[in-house]
Amino acid sequence: MKRAFVTVGTTSFDELIECVAAYDSLQILKSLGYNRLVLQIGRGTVVPEPFSSDSFTLDVYRFKDSLNEDLQQADLVISHAGAGSCLESLEKGKPLVVVINEKLMNNHQFELAKQLHKEGHLFYCTCRVLSCPSPVSLLLLLLGSAKTAALPQLPPA
Repeated sequence: MKRAFVTVGTTSFDELIECVAAYDSLQILKSLGYNRLVLQIGRGTVVPEPFSSDSFTLDVYRFKDSLNEDLQQADLVISHAGAGSCLESLEKGKPLVVVINEKLMNNHQFELAKQLHKEGHLFYCTCRVLSCPSPVSLLLLLLGSAKTAALPQLPPA
């Protein structure tokens, strides 16, 4: 079972959850061979309806004590640009697409994502660039790239 995991950490990032859970995005994930999407939605107000079919499952939750199991089982991680989420994903050697929340003040997330991308560890984009729910959004193109990219891994902590 090929699984994508989306995390927003302890914050809310409704734009990201809305875009990834959109019908077109789910169809593209399916076409890339993913049959499960797990959304960790934090304090967000967008709460997609979980479902399960023969070909695809969508799971949704707010918080867990640890994301370790979800990260371990993920074939792809899509994350906000929180330092903890990024580093934990990379330490596990997971392909990572970071979506920067531009609504945050001082946008420290952009600096972190830009530097980690420059070092070859991840791909990044913003929801503004996503043009969600367009099926040709930058995020979904990156999903296809992340599927085959051999990104360097961070050394274990």
